[in-house]
Amino acid sequence: MAPEIHMPEPMCLINNAEEKLVVNQEALEILSSITQPLVVVAIVGLYRTGKSYLMNKLAGKERGFSVGSTVQSHTKGIWMWCVPHPQKADHTLVLLDTEGLGDVEKIDDKNDIQIFAMSILLSSSFVYNTMSKIDQGAIDLLHSVTELTDLLRTRNPPEPNGVKEATDNVSFFPDLVWTLRDFFLSLETDGRVITSDEYLENSLKLRQGSDEKTKNFNLPRLCIQKFFPIKKCFVFDSPTRRNKLAQLETLGDDELNPEFVQQLAEFCSHIFSHSKVKTLPGGIQVNGPRLESLVLTYVNAINKGDLPCLEGSVLALAQRENSAAVQKAIAHYDQQMGQVQLPTETLQKLQDLHRTFEKEAIEIFKKHCFKDEDQSFQKELETSLNAKHNDICKKNEEASAARCSTLLQSIFSSLDQEVAKGIYSKPGGHNLYVQKTEELKARYHQEPGKGIQAEEVLQKYLKSKESLSNSILQTDRALTAKERKREAEQARAAAARARAHRLEAIRKEEEEQRNQEEKRHQEQLEQIERNRQNFLVQLKQKEE
Repeated sequence: MAPEIHMPEPMCLINNAEEKLVVNQEALEILSSITQPLVVVAIVGLYRTGKSYLMNKLAGKERGFSVGSTVQSHTKGIWMWCVPHPQKADHTLVLLDTEGLGDVEKIDDKNDIQIFAMSILLSSSFVYNTMSKIDQGAIDLLHSVTELTDLLRTRNPPEPNGVKEATDNVSFFPDLVWTLRDFFLSLETDGRVITSDEYLENSLKLRQGSDEKTKNFNLPRLCIQKFFPIKKCFVFDSPTRRNKLAQLETLGDDELNPEFVQQLAEFCSHIFSHSKVKTLPGGIQVNGPRLESLVLTYVNAINKGDLPCLEGSVLALAQRENSAAVQKAIAHYDQQMGQVQLPTETLQKLQDLHRTFEKEAIEIFKKHCFKDEDQSFQKELETSLNAKHNDICKKNEEASAARCSTLLQSIFSSLDQEVAKGIYSKPGGHNLYVQKTEELKARYHQEPGKGIQAEEVLQKYLKSKESLSNSILQTDRALTAKERKREAEQARAAAARARAHRLEAIRKEEEEQRNQEEKRHQEQLEQIERNRQNFLVQLKQKEE
């Protein structure tokens, strides 16, 4: 809910100092704090015609805007009073009381047109306060809007009769409420009683004809009808006797003319119930910061020597608010992305986060953007977010690469230490080196949080170790060849020894066989000798 407005009294919004408009910064700060939609009611008219009195009544106060009691103009520049709207919840009623037009004390009446233009451009209901009746002088004064119209239409050629259709700008221009003070005429025509609204329409009716005089008569009326399609007229009797007018703001209702009191009540009721929220082309509702921007745009344009151009001011407002909306959206995206822990495991995860935060950022932009009809600012935002996405993807890769490099250095440090110690400088060392590398690669793959560069960084690391691996392989091969030669020589020596052992065994076996045969032969000889001796003994015994 918007904060409550605290303006116990009016404040100068635009000061008319030395024929130059100066914006009151304190008033702008009040506007900038109002987030509610604004119903802006401005009053313009000749000086000393009771404008401030009407505005005080709209504020629900007896006093506020300065009500003078002399022929000297009191209000200078434009004064502002922001109050809660009496009938529309969460809306703010902004009342703008203006310096009286036609002040005889002013040296240059150019300022009248400036005040007039500012009142039209800032308001959603424009109260034109004149005296007695609608006459040509009052219409000619309102005709000043045609000069504004010409400036608004400088980029397009004029239509016939010097007036161009204002369809695109109608929604921007305020409703016209014409107030006639001290009205003394009878509201009737051709013997028929008419309303005050019919009186206004009759006064603005065009004449038939194409001569120059008729064109000059019709031109201001045509402009009023074109730019103010919604018109209302109120007539006011004199509020009280002339000798009491100087004390008007101190008088109670019982001291005022009853008809005036009734007319005043009807006027206030109409303003409260029919005045719309100030809008810009495209139906954009104006809040405090937007009205602040309009004020600055118009005052700057006037002080540069030109009356404000509606198109230019809307573009300036769009530039300001849409640029701010883009920055808010980008800030949200940066904040959300800043909380993402890099590196992400997959590129898809980063893409999904980007799309989520991009969508949120665009929604924030749409919430705060202003009249981005060609979506140029949204496209600018999308381009910026795409560039940020590309940058984040690059940072994600860098973070992943850094994480993986650190991890590889940590995991493979033990292998590097073993290589430095010469553990793999032996036959079969390369196979052991490859086996250990595979084990460490498995450990690396199991580590979380490596990001999208995991495999690429691993392959680069392994490639950087290829020369070392080849060196270990060559050493392995050289040592293996030498070992095999040594083994071959040892095998040959072993074979020779085995052969010698076999030959010796054969020799010993053969020798043993010879010895056995010799022994058996000897035993046979001994047996023969024993047999011969036995025979001789037996023979001798027989002979005996």
